[in-house]
Amino acid sequence: MGLVAFTAEANIIKFMDRSRIWVPLVPVDWINLSTRALVLVAVPLVAGFYGILSTSLVYLLTGWAVFTLLISLAQRGGWNPTWLEGTAAVIDIGFAVTTIGISGFIESPLWWTLLIGPMRAGLNYGLPSMLATTGLSLAFAALVSVIFSGAGIWALIPVGMYTGALMLAAASVGLPVEQVRRRALFVERRQEISLRLASERERRWAHNIFLIAAELNATLNFERVLDLALDLSARALADSGSVDTKLVSALLLLVEDRLHVASARRLDHADWRVSLTAGSGLIRDALTTGAPCLSHDLAHDPELQSLGALRDCNVALCISLASNLETYGVLLFAHPDPRYFSDERVELLEAFAQQITIALQNAQEYQNLEQEKERITEIQDETRKKLARDLHDGPTQTIAAITMTINFARRLIERDPKAAADELFKVEDLARRTTREIRHMLFTLRPLILESKGLVAALNQLAEKMYGTHRQNVIVEAELDVADGLEIGKQGVVFYIAEEAVNNARKHAEAEHIWVRLTRRGDQFVLEVEDDGVGFNVGAIDTNYEQRGSLGMVNMRERTELVNGELHIKAAEGEGTCITVTVPLMEESVERLHQPGSVN
Repeated sequence: MGLVAFTAEANIIKFMDRSRIWVPLVPVDWINLSTRALVLVAVPLVAGFYGILSTSLVYLLTGWAVFTLLISLAQRGGWNPTWLEGTAAVIDIGFAVTTIGISGFIESPLWWTLLIGPMRAGLNYGLPSMLATTGLSLAFAALVSVIFSGAGIWALIPVGMYTGALMLAAASVGLPVEQVRRRALFVERRQEISLRLASERERRWAHNIFLIAAELNATLNFERVLDLALDLSARALADSGSVDTKLVSALLLLVEDRLHVASARRLDHADWRVSLTAGSGLIRDALTTGAPCLSHDLAHDPELQSLGALRDCNVALCISLASNLETYGVLLFAHPDPRYFSDERVELLEAFAQQITIALQNAQEYQNLEQEKERITEIQDETRKKLARDLHDGPTQTIAAITMTINFARRLIERDPKAAADELFKVEDLARRTTREIRHMLFTLRPLILESKGLVAALNQLAEKMYGTHRQNVIVEAELDVADGLEIGKQGVVFYIAEEAVNNARKHAEAEHIWVRLTRRGDQFVLEVEDDGVGFNVGAIDTNYEQRGSLGMVNMRERTELVNGELHIKAAEGEGTCITVTVPLMEESVERLHQPGSVN
């Protein structure tokens, strides 16, 4: 469940990630930036025209340009404290005063650069701030000019002229700047409201996805997941809280290369019986691309037109339910409104489809585990029944015979001691044979040598016990290290398959010899059990397989499935039998082994 929660959280974060690394500039910022760009271009042109363009002025303009760029980057990066604009305006004034000083103080033709800082103040704080900042910057420039120009008090005459002209210019520019500021603030507030509403909607949708993911993954019942999927989808799409009654939805599962309706809302009764090949149209596009696909031409879609409930719909959305390893099917939605599936809704349903896929995958894995547990339980039950049958047919009967023989010998002791001794010899022989049978059963129940010395040694001991107990010739052909790449658990399964096959051959094949061969074929381990007995009709046995007509064959098949292997039986009446079990040694070879046309 931790992996599920992590995946759900990752999908929600992906869905929520509509923000950008860069914060978009508002109109006021664009005006500020554009004004500075014009100034930085105009200053060297004017200075060059008057012949006062110097290296110091170029350095100063370069520093001013870098400062402007840094301010813009800071704002774009989201760092824009309240004091930044005021500080930037003061620094702009400082750059302007320095520019005037470098270009000749009173004689400088660049006094107009003093308007840059006030314009920033006006755009951000209004017309009064612009006029006040203009006056303060002029006063500061006049003071610097009087101190450093050497003209003394007479410098105030041209400075006064500059002040009047620049204040008039500030007033003239300030009025449209104020209008621009108010308009920009209105647009900015409207954008903030829109973003806030969008953010609230996204949070609500993300919250819905999280709740839906939690509800889906709270159950491991496959049918329950199918039933929940469409109801939760419709609930997630509902803007007003009530489900849209015009929305048609269906979940189609892929079974043997055809899509069948597994769950649906507002489909006609006849539509439930429809199966689709996904060979063309919208559904094929969704399965092929793995991305959500929209269609506004449902009437000409070769497969969607077979669904009667879509006749009144003008748009359909199809999303594949696929993981890296398996395709489960598709989600199909349709609506009469051609604009119903907006980008946000498509993105929401795509994120939700991923949650459905995860829930289906978890439910199927749980279902497979339950089936596997049932199979293991059946095998254990059959093993107990087999042991009971073997005990009843073997040692139990023999012990009963021993009991009767001892009773008979006891009565013969007084009348015919020699006959009593003969009977006791028979009892001894029966007891020895019973001991061998019981030891053989104990060996097959848990061959300790398998755990200590491996599969080959266990099969050799099995061959010895088969001959000692039943006088059956079993020949083991295998190299000692042939099973080194096979896990000990799988070695145990292979041993029991071999033991079952040898036992079947001994009981039913009337074979003189039984060969057990272990080989390696690339990344596959192969067990062969062959006999020279009477053989049998494989088709007849397979026909009765579902009715458990041959428990020995059933056990071998089910044990083979436990190790992801394949069982192949070659037999004919009068020609003996060869049973081949192929076990993959690596995960990569499992899929290759079970591909159609693979050779065992």
